[in-house]
Amino acid sequence: MSTVLSAGDYIAALVDEGSFESWDTEPKQPAEASADYLAELTAAALHSGADEAVVTGAARIGGRPVVVLVSEFGFLGGSIGVAAAERLVTAITRATALGRPIVAAPASGGTRMQEGTPAFVRMAAIAAAIRAHKDAGLLYAAHLRHPTTGGTMASWGGLGQVTWAEPGALTGFLGPKVYRGLHGVDFPREVQRAENLHRVGLVDRVAAVGEVRWEVSMLIDLVASPVRRCAGLPPTSVGEEPVAGLGGAGDVWASVSATRAPQRPALAEFLAVAAPEFLPLNGTGAGEQESSVVVALARVAGASCVLIGQDRAAQAAGVRLGPAGLRQARRGLRLARELRLPVLTVVDTPGADLSREAEEGGLAFEIARCLEELTTHPHPTVCVLLGEGTGGAALALFPARHVIATGCSWLSPLPPEGASLIRYGVADRAAELARTQRIGAYDLNATGDVHVVAPVVGPDVSSAYPAVVEEIGRHLAR
Repeated sequence: MSTVLSAGDYIAALVDEGSFESWDTEPKQPAEASADYLAELTAAALHSGADEAVVTGAARIGGRPVVVLVSEFGFLGGSIGVAAAERLVTAITRATALGRPIVAAPASGGTRMQEGTPAFVRMAAIAAAIRAHKDAGLLYAAHLRHPTTGGTMASWGGLGQVTWAEPGALTGFLGPKVYRGLHGVDFPREVQRAENLHRVGLVDRVAAVGEVRWEVSMLIDLVASPVRRCAGLPPTSVGEEPVAGLGGAGDVWASVSATRAPQRPALAEFLAVAAPEFLPLNGTGAGEQESSVVVALARVAGASCVLIGQDRAAQAAGVRLGPAGLRQARRGLRLARELRLPVLTVVDTPGADLSREAEEGGLAFEIARCLEELTTHPHPTVCVLLGEGTGGAALALFPARHVIATGCSWLSPLPPEGASLIRYGVADRAAELARTQRIGAYDLNATGDVHVVAPVVGPDVSSAYPAVVEEIGRHLAR
């Protein structure tokens, strides 16, 4: 790992040139500080050129106003004492009052041991200020630098709605030096590295400050400009009857067969048409990661949203949609609520993982929680039924305020073969049952469960995508 950047150098690399304005005032150190500790503080200031372990202030990134909270690791290892904690709380509270997003960049060993418990408990005040900031509908993003451990990781480092980590950075709770001293053995080196936190779904991206600058600029633009061009769209050409191609009540088995074809386009191909601006998130933020579900901040048809999509390509490669995938979806729903953004879901799954691990992981509970959160989301919700829609895993992301389906898509409580087994004791009446159960897109349109069907023209199922995107634009920003 390279030398830790000073706060000044990091800020210069992150924000627009010349835009940083310090908010910091002279720190008030504890009255009971010993002479030795005061000498340490003086030496730290001389060594680092800073008056405390954090630097805060206003700036711009990509021309957008932000507030930055940056550790100065050269000041007593970036440790957080009472004065540093108060500086953070003051800056966070001011950012909230001004309605500005925050980018936090900690590099700290945690609580300052010279101040003990009075400093330790200030972590709670920092967390409370961040919660108030989020409750105001504002963005809090974090870039974990090397090293970020202890109380810093467990407060302002660990609360990012979007989180990056420096390549190779030590990121964890208990520092390896303390662990070795307490237990007499080394903590496994790879566990607390940024790359491992990404692997297990605790951070969204491993990135240096230059890449973070670019992605933060996109992120702030998505949040600050939620609608760019949604008004004045021409009348929709999609509707109740299919044109030549797949679809229609009498053609549902052809639709089932088409959506199961290995070569059928999946989520990535749809997003290439629908989402020119796309910032993926990674994992649940709680130690789980599953590629069956993609969660991202995106701009679709000119409207910013949180996109939650089921990736049939990952499922076809053997990643079954399980509880972790649905917990990732719920992370996206929670983020959309916090940032006051609409939600776009994409349903395309052959069904959930049916295993002991999925049952013990709470699969049914996660389906129920997704349904609860999606149906009560206070901002616009749009669902695209892209292809297969099998079982509770599909239903979990289906009940949006506006549902758009491609002409070849379908939704069923079980795979048709499974329904046939239950109904007739054999699987070979699946096509018949698919028709009688009215699982096709046009059947769902007739019952009001799908609001608009985008026809598939000819054999190419992706021919429906432009009409789907057009229809998304009518409803995502309402």
